[in-house]
Amino acid sequence: MKVFITGGTTGLGWSVAKEYLNEGHDVAICGRDLGKIEDNALTKYEKLKAYKVDVTNREQIISAVNEFSNGKLDLMLACAGRSVGSKTKTPNFEASRDVININVIGVLNTFEAALGNMIQNKSGHLAAIASVAGLVGLPGASSYSASKAAVLKLCESYTLDLKHVNIDVTCIAPGFVDTPLTRKNDHGMPWLMEADVAAKKIKNALDKKKVLFIFPWQMKTLMYFLDRMPRWMYRMFMQMPFANYSK
Repeated sequence: MKVFITGGTTGLGWSVAKEYLNEGHDVAICGRDLGKIEDNALTKYEKLKAYKVDVTNREQIISAVNEFSNGKLDLMLACAGRSVGSKTKTPNFEASRDVININVIGVLNTFEAALGNMIQNKSGHLAAIASVAGLVGLPGASSYSASKAAVLKLCESYTLDLKHVNIDVTCIAPGFVDTPLTRKNDHGMPWLMEADVAAKKIKNALDKKKVLFIFPWQMKTLMYFLDRMPRWMYRMFMQMPFANYSK
């Protein structure tokens, strides 16, 4: 099986890549900085290829996918992402644009790069890493929540649009995973999960071709209730000190 993972040079993407490499699959990873790749990874894993790609650059991701796939790609996992938080009530619009570009436009570019040969072959699997933050609007994370909500709805629509050409679509919405990205957070991260543990759960969901996979169950349950609260009650709850990330 041929698997391409954006944002696969480090963090959760790399942990998922190792799951497939350990099963003997052909795996390509990409990122803006190949220096982040684990030492000796390219010599340790004979079936691993790495590409320097900025997913916001449409031409770069299309070129890398075409070179790796050679007309046949089984799984495309859009894992590249960026998070930015704010402790102030004034949004950082420059950083927000970067978040939207990477987390939303990057996913669009990634899916476009994969869909050509998948539609031609009438088979394939698209997947993207969203977040539980996309299920509700979190304080101090406006652009991140919005970007992940977009990914959730994009995948939901693609699930319907691509069924007729036998292409599966999976959206993964994890809670907090211990990665270089989340280590920058200066707020509490309940039910924090190790990246390797999360990767096993993600691969299992992909193997089963689940449409939507939200984990861990504690976070899934919490988000279920938050999403169904009356909006006035939700706003009151999220302004409490223990829940407000922006404080």
